Parts: sequence; C-alpha cells; structure tokens
Amino acid sequence: MRNTINFAGFDTLPVIGQGTWYMGETASQRAAEVAALQAGLDCGLRLIDTAEMYAEGGAEEVVGEALHGRREQALLVSKVYPWNAGEVDAVDACERSLRRLQTDYLDLYLLHWRGNIPLEETLRAMERLQQQGKIRHWGVSNFDTEDLAELWEEPGGNYCATNQVLYHLASRGIESDLLPACQQRGIPVMAYCPLAQAGRLRESLFTDPLLTQIAQQKSISVPQLLLAWVIRQQGVIAIPKASSVAHVQENAAALEIMLTDEELARIDRAWPAPQHRVPLDIV
Repeated sequence: MRNTINFAGFDTLPVIGQGTWYMGETASQRAAEVAALQAGLDCGLRLIDTAEMYAEGGAEEVVGEALHGRREQALLVSKVYPWNAGEVDAVDACERSLRRLQTDYLDLYLLHWRGNIPLEETLRAMERLQQQGKIRHWGVSNFDTEDLAELWEEPGGNYCATNQVLYHLASRGIESDLLPACQQRGIPVMAYCPLAQAGRLRESLFTDPLLTQIAQQKSISVPQLLLAWVIRQQGVIAIPKASSVAHVQENAAALEIMLTDEELARIDRAWPAPQHRVPLDIV
C-alpha cells in the first residue's frame, strides 16, 4: 500500500507515526498528551517515538500511561543519550526507560546522536539488549552519510533498522546523498520535525502563500500538505508531535492525501532541493 511501510517487523505500518518531543514537561498538559497518543493509536498511527532526553524521561512516562493495556498495539521507539551508549551504561539506561514506559521491551532502540563512545561498543550493548529480550531492533539518529558508512563497516552494523533525521520542506539536505544511501540499502528513514516544529522556519512554511494556496485548493491544512510532502518519499516515515486529539486526527488524515506532479513541481520551484551535498541539519 502507498501509505504503509515495512518497518522493524511491522509489515504494514502507516508512514505517519507519533512524536513526543516536548511532552511530559508540564503536568497540566499530561492528560491531553495521553489522550492525543491514545487517539493516534485509534487512528492507526502505531509508531510512537520518544527518548530519555525528552523532559528527562517525562515523555516516556506519558507514553507509558498512554500505552497502559495497549502495549501490543504500538511500535515503541526510544533513544539513548550518546554518553549512556557504552556497553554497560546503555543497558542501565534502557532499563530506566523501560520502567518509565511500563513495559519489558522496546521494539526499537536508537542511539540519539553520535558521541565519543566507539560505535563498536554501542553495537555490543545493542546486541546484549537484544539477547536479553529488552529490545527487538536497534538503529541510529542524526547520522550523516559518513557516519552511516562507518557504522556499516562495523561487525553487525548492517543490522541497523533505521536512521532518524531532521527532514521537512525547508530542510531538504538529506535528498542529496543520505536518503538515497538509505533507500539503496532498504533502511527506512524516520523524519523528525516534519512540520519544522523546532526553530523559526515553521512560521515561514505555515504562512507561505504558495503552500496556503495549494492547501486551500485541496481543502486541506498547510500542516497536512507538509506531511503529505514528506511521506511522498519512498522509505520515509514522519513522526510529528500532536498534543491534542484534533491535531493527531488531522495528522492521520494526511495519509490519504496525494500530491499531483504539477503541485510537487510548483513546490520544488519555491523550495528547491539542494543541487550539491549538504551536511546533515540537526535540531
């Protein structure tokens, strides 16, 4: 199907999931955040992405509450700090995440970004966690092309299940070489901040006259247009954060939006892809 992907053992996973960055930071918003994640599951958005970094574990606690009694419905992803990615420390960090998430396993565990700990040591930790049944798969986040090439040279590095990177209309650098490299190897790319949630670019996209015009012509919102644009790419799954039921339902509806060749060409002229290699953009 056009709007699904084979990912981490899930054969028909929708190419839009749920992000949790900035969740768990304000107690008064917790009930709404839990409700949004549960509504996303109801809409079929089964992938939920979190990290020990988000609210220093607070987001994982929100996810754990949202998944109470529904754990098997989700593909659960969390990420480890690079300084916790050592052979022993990664196991301890994973166990802390599991306690906050109120589960005994993760479907996918990612190295959040590359640090000073050698990749071979992190890979040994990931293998150990798999052997212990605490994670099903592992992957990386914020790895540029050279980082992936080095990873793939390590023993077991070819088992990397995904690379989670920044990707949205105003940040298209991965299209030059990183995305093609992942597509060639059949490694799905998780696009974080697909609506340019972080930084100042969001407003320029949300108020762009061309995007507004196309969205109005299609009777959709600009955020839905931006999501449809991201998931047009083969092997890409977007993980926008939604903090309300209405927002997550709007995100889910973007799965059914098809952009025409003419619309994509107009968008490309206004927001062109890079014509040369661009270093990975990170938020």
